[in-house]
Amino acid sequence: MRLFIAFLPDEETRQRLEDIQRSMKEKGIRGRYTDPFNLHMTLLFIGEYGDPDHVMDVLEEIPFEPCALTLSHIERMHDMYLCIVKDNDEVSTYVRRLHRACAEQEIPFDRKSFLPHITLLRKADVNNEPNLSELIQEQTMPVSAISLMKSERGKNGMVYTEIGRIEYIPEHHE
Repeated sequence: MRLFIAFLPDEETRQRLEDIQRSMKEKGIRGRYTDPFNLHMTLLFIGEYGDPDHVMDVLEEIPFEPCALTLSHIERMHDMYLCIVKDNDEVSTYVRRLHRACAEQEIPFDRKSFLPHITLLRKADVNNEPNLSELIQEQTMPVSAISLMKSERGKNGMVYTEIGRIEYIPEHHE
């Protein structure tokens, strides 16, 4: 099965991203929009791997502190539109630990450098480049869970299903 590790947006963020997609459509940007329930921020793409329990075991060993990510701006990259997420040291450190742990456990993964983003649209067809700067003012997205996702081809495109989740509780220092 095709697997990846991701942050999923909370309901409020998902709604905001869906509003942005709607505004992009109104500006004449055509293409394959990501289904709002498929929106996510990939931390690590594993690809074909038959042992999701092994991946979950690795995830349980890597500490993570809940945080808030900042959705910064919309950017076109090749034929895609991405919602760029501001760099976050804690998340970057977590992703490096995730890479190292998966490598040590011989879990295959895509070794591309990490670009924090949420894909809004693929195969964009745009005649003129509309100004999208007003679509997003910096917005925060709370993150308190890491999800193991399964990717399957459905009749209307890819379907992403959460098959494992680790919830993190903020540490309270007294």
